[in-house]
Amino acid sequence: MSSPSAVSLYDARPFFEKALQHGIQHGVIGPEKIEAMRVEGPKGMVQIARYFGNEFLRPELEKARDRMVNPVSLYLESSCGGDVQRAAESLRDFSLLSRSKGGSDMLKALIAMPKNSHFGMNERGGFRDEHIPLLAKWSLRSLADYQAELARRSQVAAVVDAALWLADELGMDADELEEAGKDAEAVIRSALLVLAAGRTEMPDWPAFEKVIAALRKKHGAAPAALPVALPKKLPAHVHPAVEAVRQSVLADAPKILDAALPARALFDRSPTFMGRYFWIEDALVEVDHHARSASVAWHKLTGGNSDDGSLLTLFLCLAAGTAPKTMLSEKSATALLRKIRKSGFHPALARQHIADNAPGQHQDAYLSLWEAFVDEAQATLESDAVHSLGDALALLRRECHVRQV
Repeated sequence: MSSPSAVSLYDARPFFEKALQHGIQHGVIGPEKIEAMRVEGPKGMVQIARYFGNEFLRPELEKARDRMVNPVSLYLESSCGGDVQRAAESLRDFSLLSRSKGGSDMLKALIAMPKNSHFGMNERGGFRDEHIPLLAKWSLRSLADYQAELARRSQVAAVVDAALWLADELGMDADELEEAGKDAEAVIRSALLVLAAGRTEMPDWPAFEKVIAALRKKHGAAPAALPVALPKKLPAHVHPAVEAVRQSVLADAPKILDAALPARALFDRSPTFMGRYFWIEDALVEVDHHARSASVAWHKLTGGNSDDGSLLTLFLCLAAGTAPKTMLSEKSATALLRKIRKSGFHPALARQHIADNAPGQHQDAYLSLWEAFVDEAQATLESDAVHSLGDALALLRRECHVRQV
């Protein structure tokens, strides 16, 4: 059985009341100070009722009493560490309204802190008039509620601060992050990868792909060695937040460094990675990058040839389902014709390839060239008449590139 000394009574009084009674009982707070509080109290209640609603309504005045006592208790208990002696001395040395304002300022600062780490969903600029209804609610909450919410929001704020710091190091400001509307954790993850690759700017998608390609080339054989580290100048107060995100990057390393996974498919289309990393969304840059990439691929496919014969030879191979070439030997041309007779002629395959891969400014011309050829040649190419093979070969010699030995 517990000894009597181990038992304590639960005291539900506001901390302000505990501190005041302690101060009176121990001579810390004298009659003059008590009288000053009696004058300050009603004035403060009227001011608070006016701020939150209407000072002429009794219910509002009754709430105002609680909204004054509670912030005073909050401020005293928090600033004095729950020590009633120190709290009594604070009541002695300062006005009651100053202690109430101290608690109110604590609540305003709490309300102005970010609620989540998603940029664009948090308001900047501190406490404003539209936050008054929230202050009305929080002015009636307990110290435990305040401390729990402060701890949660402090963690969020550290993540947001870390993302802002890293983005600034990579040339991106807060307004741009807010406009982007992404999670701070995603910004941190990408920044750590960018720094690990030795880059100095927050990337758009093409640059982000290059970052991943560089990391895969250098560290793909050893994902555990991915050099994701905390920046040397990172502010100390955000170290724990960044370290937690860094660990998530290290956990992602095997997939990030897997060259068999196309970067776009992994980062932008995989359910577990979508939104997990950040890059600057710039439609013009991506369109330009796509156009340049398509141009390079098309140049490689055509070998740089853009004459009608080379293009028709290429399109014909695509429609026949054979490897694309811009020139055929007599033997390969004959084999291609036999394949058409056996497996069919599919002009739509060439049309689709043009639409997917040809430079945009030339697509209409290429499609017109191909359609004209199909209209003239399809019947001959698909004919199984006795002399049709020779006729088809003659057609290819005239319209395409067929090398005669």
